[in-house]
Amino acid sequence: MLKFDFSYMFSPNIDRGITENEFSSLERLVIEKIEKVNTLRPGFVKIIFDNQYLDTVQSMKEWINGFENFVVIGIGGSSLGARAIKEALCCPDWNYLEQNKRNGSPKLFFLENPDPDITASVLDRLDLRHTLFDIVSKSGSTAECMAHYQIVRGLLQSRGLSVKDHLIFTTDPHKGVLRKIASSEEIRSLDVPMDVGGRFSVLSSVGLLPALACEIDIAELIHGARDAYVRSVDKNLLQNPSAVMAMCHYLHKQKGRTITVMMPYSNRLYGLADWFRQLWAESLGKKTSLTGEVVNEGLTPIKALGAVDQHSQVQLYNEGPDDKTITFLQVERFSRDVWIPPVHEEEELSYLSQKTLSELLNSELLGTERALASHGRPSMRVIFPRIEPYFIGQFFMYYEFTTAIMAELLKINAYDQPGVELGKKITYHLMRRKGFENLELHQPLKRVVID
Repeated sequence: MLKFDFSYMFSPNIDRGITENEFSSLERLVIEKIEKVNTLRPGFVKIIFDNQYLDTVQSMKEWINGFENFVVIGIGGSSLGARAIKEALCCPDWNYLEQNKRNGSPKLFFLENPDPDITASVLDRLDLRHTLFDIVSKSGSTAECMAHYQIVRGLLQSRGLSVKDHLIFTTDPHKGVLRKIASSEEIRSLDVPMDVGGRFSVLSSVGLLPALACEIDIAELIHGARDAYVRSVDKNLLQNPSAVMAMCHYLHKQKGRTITVMMPYSNRLYGLADWFRQLWAESLGKKTSLTGEVVNEGLTPIKALGAVDQHSQVQLYNEGPDDKTITFLQVERFSRDVWIPPVHEEEELSYLSQKTLSELLNSELLGTERALASHGRPSMRVIFPRIEPYFIGQFFMYYEFTTAIMAELLKINAYDQPGVELGKKITYHLMRRKGFENLELHQPLKRVVID
């Protein structure tokens, strides 16, 4: 299992750490919240125990392997999880390997932001005759995704290629324009369960199909998530990582630490921090409570990369405002390692000789952790024995369940995102979508512009 070290969240290890009394006073409430989440059985839990999603995706392996390129078209929850899986579990050089070294599997690309420079550069390198596009949008109305879909469809049609042979839709099982098009044109499709929002959908077909495309063992992802779920509902809180994570962040929030930094000491795990940012921000950042009271609740997630950001952010974390908790992601055994040869005798260099890069990287993690503690700044570690599908699946479930508990403690709804909708409506208005012509826009009373 993943291991968790909470030592530097607690007093007396750091100044203003969590005390035994503070922790124990919260235990009964947290057990109630765990029971509530478990009873409600949210969609992100149900999907890992419903084999239809796993089986349906696995049945597509032979078809997918008939393509040279697999392109995920989505944004936010429709792509962040899939990208995190790919970055963690695929060979870093996956798209540069010859097809026989990829076991016949396709290269994997993502079209997310509607940045014309990036979109054009990706499309330029694809042979459309040998490319499959996975259009991922639960609603079927996401502007960025639908723009990319129409561009791709137009290109396919202009080349005289059969659209239904090069597209698959991952969308709502019953409604939305993508579902309508899929039904009328017999385009292959996968379901996003109705009770699973985008940011909780990584272990559904949203994340599993791209993972399958690049030779990842998706059954092991689900296996890891199931085992993590069993621990997440354990009422013995000291055996429950999700509960302790929620309690630590909740209690430190009460001490004014409202910023959550996730700092992987592994480039391959950096995508997990991106995925976490959306999960934490969109689930916990809410204007109103469950009772309708205005609370403007939330914790701000930040990503950093060790050891790179020791040289750009850690100065702030050590000596700036004491408003953060830091979560380090540590890897005990990397897939590969690099030995440092003894090429100099000078002490400034020779101390590195005959060590490995993994020793250096993990020493830097521990050094940063201890330095933060000496400044009274709280941190914790999530420890990966290895970077493998089983452990990545665990990570997703632990953090999804932690988020659900945290929302219960904050008395907010973890599963909606009303603050996103107005920006979408204004975009529709600016792009002249029918029905949004008369939207009243907020305009500045006094303009301050430098030309």
